Amino acid sequence: MKPLTLIAAIAMTISFAAGSFAAGFQTDTFKTRSGKTVTITAIKHASMRIQYDGLEIQVDPVEGLAPETDYSAFPKADVILITHDHFDHCDPAAVSALKKAGTQIFSNSAAQKKLGSVTVLENGENRTLANGVQLDAVPAYNTTPGHTKFHPQGRDNGYVLTLDGLRIYIAGDTEVIPEMAALKDIDVAFLPCNQPYTMTPEQVAKAAKTIGPKVLFPYHYSDTPVRRVAELLANTGIDVRIRN
Repeated sequence: MKPLTLIAAIAMTISFAAGSFAAGFQTDTFKTRSGKTVTITAIKHASMRIQYDGLEIQVDPVEGLAPETDYSAFPKADVILITHDHFDHCDPAAVSALKKAGTQIFSNSAAQKKLGSVTVLENGENRTLANGVQLDAVPAYNTTPGHTKFHPQGRDNGYVLTLDGLRIYIAGDTEVIPEMAALKDIDVAFLPCNQPYTMTPEQVAKAAKTIGPKVLFPYHYSDTPVRRVAELLANTGIDVRIRN
């Protein structure tokens, strides 16, 4: 790629602020290309809250998984994203607590069976949400022999959110898959790290090198020695952030 002019480089700058704590949860803030703020709150496991331009987006909210989370204490969601139907990602009680009139809920077809009235997105489908937010459903599946039963190819979703040029990849439960090579210009990536269900730290590092995000959050890591990811990606220019 040709070097950017100074003006173009400034126009495309995305600012990333390190984590802080609000209401007991750790948050990270990012600036979009036009200077709007995106705040990502790490709730637990695979659950997160994304705030952007007045929108409340919740990803894989789960109440009962330890530590228990009272979603009635959160603002009602404008958008809820469910990657798949497993209990640690899809909780009808949490979704109900976050719903309001007009809440858009997106899931794969398996999660729809648990949640009822949602919009089903298959791998490769997309939607344009409020405020010009682009939502793309991308593949998430296992590849290791003996593990494919956990997340078979073609069933579950990852998601890419594009918010005023800021691109966030939420991988869902997946291993390193060929489709990751097609993900371009990812600013923030959430990659799962716990075998046998998702990836080892070595696999996460491989996926990160394929995707090339500016900031990487290993998530869904349980007891996995997740700091190994940061060691493996030292000197790559990828900002690895470990959150609770």
